[in-house]
Amino acid sequence: MNADLASLNARIDRTNELLLRMLAEVAKTPSTHAIFVDAGYLYAAAGRLVTGTEDRRAFDLDAEGLIEALIDKARTIFADSRLLRVYWYDGARRRIHTAEQQSIAELPDVKVRLGNLNANNQQKGVDSLIRSDLESLARYRAISDAALLGGDEDLVSAVEAAQGYGARVHLWGIEAPDGRNQADPLLWEVDSQRTFDLEFFKPYVSRRAAQAFDAGGTRPAREDVRFVGAQIAAKWLAARGRDALLELLPGHPYLPGSVDQDLLVEAEGLLQYSLRGQADLRRALRDGFWEHLRAQY
Repeated sequence: MNADLASLNARIDRTNELLLRMLAEVAKTPSTHAIFVDAGYLYAAAGRLVTGTEDRRAFDLDAEGLIEALIDKARTIFADSRLLRVYWYDGARRRIHTAEQQSIAELPDVKVRLGNLNANNQQKGVDSLIRSDLESLARYRAISDAALLGGDEDLVSAVEAAQGYGARVHLWGIEAPDGRNQADPLLWEVDSQRTFDLEFFKPYVSRRAAQAFDAGGTRPAREDVRFVGAQIAAKWLAARGRDALLELLPGHPYLPGSVDQDLLVEAEGLLQYSLRGQADLRRALRDGFWEHLRAQY
């Protein structure tokens, strides 16, 4: 009897030891977050807020700059977490990427998922894609937090599905000039809410007829833009010093929103050419900026 009791106690001790090891490993595993962007909501709400219209043809959206700003914001909010990726949901005829959607899909850490567009240019199937990804990532513990930029009531089921597997869902919204642009049931269901205002979106949305410089002029070569990026980096480093560089490097390849916008404005002044909506040139500008800074490290 004593031998059986001793054997039982030994097994219990072994089980407890394994549980403690497992808990220790879980504690060491970093949290992971992902950003889910309903592009239909983004274009409509940001367009109305900044330019007064929801018509995509009337304004340019610097998607690359905005995505980096959202990543930077998430890095601040989820300070002890790493980014899995940004999911960008949009509609397209027959689910064939437009040139703009293709340029977004080529960005690092970004996954573009396409629903259909009907005859009235309304998205179809996007909400189900969001639900599928949210539920799957939460089920397999790929994420602990989800930042959802959207406003449709149909997203409630996606939120519920992710929460059912233990993920926390944080709703991000865009300031509405009049009233709300997010459904109340969605606001009630999420774990937290955050609204971005006009000042956040102004650098990334501009009317096509009112750009600061003529984008129809002579388009600079990518190498010229890259060189300007390096010039600005040298000036930035001289003004701020090595400590600022050390703070910036861990975020590579992303720049904080304020640094990115200062880079854009100064580059446009030097080039006398608008880089808004010019994803490839914006990328060349950032590449030149980073290449110079990393060479000085």
